[in-house]
Amino acid sequence: MMRLALILAALLSQSACFDDETLRAYGAADKVWRVTELNNAPFNAIATLTFPEAGRIAGQAPCNAYFAEMSVPYPWFEAGPIGASKRACPDLAAEGAFFDALRSATLSEVLGNTMVLSTDAGPLLVFTADG
Repeated sequence: MMRLALILAALLSQSACFDDETLRAYGAADKVWRVTELNNAPFNAIATLTFPEAGRIAGQAPCNAYFAEMSVPYPWFEAGPIGASKRACPDLAAEGAFFDALRSATLSEVLGNTMVLSTDAGPLLVFTADG
């Protein structure tokens, strides 16, 4: 009987390891999120954010493709070190501001096709997604 209890406990704990508790599982998956606001101002460059698999984010910044780890549970947000290609373009300042905001975000909220990344001080990034 004890052996059965140990096996059951091991199986239950292992299945918990595979559950996705990140923002991806709470409405952000399977969408391409486009930045519409940065620091309460319209964002005139093009930047996207996707959740391609559990524990990962990726997207297109104004100049470069990027990726990072993201494994904290919802509603928290924490982009791990951001890796990006190294292309130059006229929107490098906008890209730097976008990456700074992405690195600084600590909270997330998804409501339908709107996603907000923020800190305790307020919103940093507002995204929209197509239906």
